[in-house]
Amino acid sequence: MKKQNRKHSSVLRQLKIKALDAAQPFDYEFKKNEDLDKNFVLKIGIVGFGNFGQFLAKTLVKQGHTVLAHSRTDHGEIAKKMGVSFFKDADDFCEEHPEVILLCSSIIATESVLRSFPTQRLKRNTLFADVLSVKEFPRNLFLQVLPPEFDILCTHPMFGPESGKAGWSGLPFVYEKVRVGKGARAERCYRFLNIFAKEGCRMVEMSCAEHDRHAAESQFITHTVGRMLAKLNLESTPINTKGYETLLRIVENTSGDSFDLYYGLFMYNKNATEQLERLERAFDALKKQLVGQLHQILRKQLFEGSSSVQSSQNISALADMQNSHPSGNSSGEQKIKELTDVVKEVK
Repeated sequence: MKKQNRKHSSVLRQLKIKALDAAQPFDYEFKKNEDLDKNFVLKIGIVGFGNFGQFLAKTLVKQGHTVLAHSRTDHGEIAKKMGVSFFKDADDFCEEHPEVILLCSSIIATESVLRSFPTQRLKRNTLFADVLSVKEFPRNLFLQVLPPEFDILCTHPMFGPESGKAGWSGLPFVYEKVRVGKGARAERCYRFLNIFAKEGCRMVEMSCAEHDRHAAESQFITHTVGRMLAKLNLESTPINTKGYETLLRIVENTSGDSFDLYYGLFMYNKNATEQLERLERAFDALKKQLVGQLHQILRKQLFEGSSSVQSSQNISALADMQNSHPSGNSSGEQKIKELTDVVKEVK
C-alpha cells in the first residue's frame, strides 16, 4: 500500500512539473512577436493638430506608435488626453527627432507652414509625408523646399472624421513614393504605410498627377454638388426616397468641411476649373432639354385645339423657367416671344 502511495505521489509530482513548464508565458514565439511589434513602432510628428490631425492621431496611438504634435493653436490639453506629446514651439518639436513628419495642415496654409519649418533641426534622413486632398502641389513643394537628403511620401486618405468614424476598412488610401531611399529608409516607409493597411484600407499606389485628375472628377464634383444643395436648405420629409436621403448625406458630409478645404480643392488642382465648367455646361444642357420639350408640347396644344388659356399658362411657366437663369440664351427668348404672339392671335 505504501509503495502504491509513493508511486502515485511520484506521478503527481511529474504532472505538476509538466504543468508549470507549459504555463511559462515568455516562450520563444511570444518573444519573437513582441520584438516584431517593437520594430514596427514609429516616432511620428504631426504638424497641424487640427480636426484631421487629431483624427489620425487616435489610430496612431492605438497601434502603439509614439506620437508628437505641433500646431499654431495650442491643443495641449486635447493632446494630453489622447496620449500625444504636444509642442507649441516648432524647434522643441523638431529636437525630439521624429522619424516621420506627417503634414496635416490645410491646403492653403501648407506652403507657409513648410517654408517656416525648422527642418535643419531634424535628422537628415527624416521622412516627410502629407495627407492633403491635392497631390501635385505638395509633391512639387516638397521637392523644391526640403533638403535632398529627406525622403518624401505623398499620401491621401480618401476619408475623414465623418466618413471614417466607423473604421477605415475598405476605404481607399492613395500614395506615391516620390523619393524614398533604400534599406532602412524603405523599411520605414513600409512601416508607415502599414499603419493604414493594418486598419483595412484599400492601398492604391498612384502618381500625384493621376490622383489629381481623378480627384477633380470625383471629390471636387462631390463637394461642389454638396455645397450647392446646402444652399437650398434641404430638409428631411415624411416621404423621403432613398435617392433623396443620399443627397442629404452628401450635404452632411461636405458641409462639415471648411470652405478653405473646398477652396483648396479648386485653387490647387489645375483640373478643377475644367470640371466646374463642365458642370455648368451640363446644367445648361439639361435646362435647354426641358425647355425644348415644353416648346414641343406648347406647339401641339396651339395647333391641335387645346385651349389658349392652358397654352398661356404653359408659356408663362416657360418664361419663368427662362428668366430664373438668364444665360444670354437669345434663341430661347425668341421662341417664347413667338409662342406668345401666336397665342394672342388665337385669342
